[in-house]
Amino acid sequence: MNGHESQNSPHRRFNPLRREWVLVSPHRAKRPWLGQVEKKPSEQMPTYDPNCYLCPRNSRAQGAKNPPYTNTFVFDNDFPALLPEAPPEAIEENGLFVARTERGICRVVCFSPRHDLTIPRMTPQEIRQVVDVWTEQYGELGSLPWIHHVQIFENRGAMMGASNPHPHCQIWATAELPNEPARELESMLNFRERNGTCLLCRYLEMELDRKARVICQNQGFAAVVPFWAVWPFETLVLSRRHLGCLTDLSNTERDQLGDLLRRLTVRYDNLFEAAFPYTMGFHQRPTDGEGHPQWHFHAHYYPPLLRSATVQKFMVGFEMLGTPQRDLTPEIAAARLKEVSDVHYAESARKR
Repeated sequence: MNGHESQNSPHRRFNPLRREWVLVSPHRAKRPWLGQVEKKPSEQMPTYDPNCYLCPRNSRAQGAKNPPYTNTFVFDNDFPALLPEAPPEAIEENGLFVARTERGICRVVCFSPRHDLTIPRMTPQEIRQVVDVWTEQYGELGSLPWIHHVQIFENRGAMMGASNPHPHCQIWATAELPNEPARELESMLNFRERNGTCLLCRYLEMELDRKARVICQNQGFAAVVPFWAVWPFETLVLSRRHLGCLTDLSNTERDQLGDLLRRLTVRYDNLFEAAFPYTMGFHQRPTDGEGHPQWHFHAHYYPPLLRSATVQKFMVGFEMLGTPQRDLTPEIAAARLKEVSDVHYAESARKR
């Protein structure tokens, strides 16, 4: 199959990280849509909301009161999915009924005291504060002997299930390695054993050489629409140097990571001139003490929007029962993200 054919005919693409196939159907990209239409997110947000559980000095749902914080703020989640103390219990019956106790620590990170300030609108200095807190939290939680994985993630927007519009992310540190990073860990190990090199180092080298799916880059990081992307405007952020986690970053690389995340999310917002919903998260080296030299630090962005700020992709039908499927090719998605400005549309409008 040549490049021209892959842009016009249905085909499958292999995801070497998850070891699964994705069906690409570019001939369906212009099909009419009479399905569900979402409400466009509000553009007007106050800098402070007296009813917000996350704004400074406000009381949270469980009664605790936020301090008058002026920078990035971290606290233990009031409604954690995991608890640090749980009685060790296990069920195992014929390999069919299997359950084990899981322990963990859940925290919330408010990016800024401002209720309206998201990553794409923050200054480099403000984003650097967030990166530093992420790094500190990974180091602190990962140093606990019973914590084997630290997952930092953000659900942006009501469409992604965010329970509070105040810009924030979550950290779930777990005693066991979750499904997705465990699968990636095995894939990276197998690739290294077969090829003598890092899977994502080799992949990034190929993407930078071809350029078609590269959205933005700096000396430390690059953002690409993966060859195997499932979500319409899915992206993968990769460190250009082989490293395993946030604590491996140099001082300069922390700035470069913040710069790359800001530029990428500005392009997301500019695509439909709206606050672009997504789930994002870092996949970092497990903290089980094993070293894992095959691991390559990266972040996934999974945005649901398809053709406008009000039409999203649904994972249903064949995608739930068979194989993930997409219409828009990753190459066209990348071209659309590259052609928009890296100056936020709200800033451009304000200067007119």
